[in-house]
Amino acid sequence: MKKPSSKIRDEIAKLQEQLKAAETREAERIGRIALKAGLGEIEIDESELQAAFEDLAKRFRGGKAATNGGKRGGGAAESNASSTQDASGAAAGGTAEA
Repeated sequence: MKKPSSKIRDEIAKLQEQLKAAETREAERIGRIALKAGLGEIEIDESELQAAFEDLAKRFRGGKAATNGGKRGGGAAESNASSTQDASGAAAGGTAEA
């Protein structure tokens, strides 16, 4: 039995709200940790901070962190830039935007 498109749209809307709430929780958690570590007081370019967070994530996922001074090209980093940027924004400013 096929679902009507209105029911599918409702399910999508509910999932989008769940995703937004989950991203907000994650950004706030990372932001709190970053502030406790003193990142809120450091003058650093947002792209450099994002690169540092990507290296940290890679380290904890078992990969080898890049050693190129924090500058990144395109590629895989752009695919998760939104969630990483939320986290780095929370770290830099102390608030989450999700």
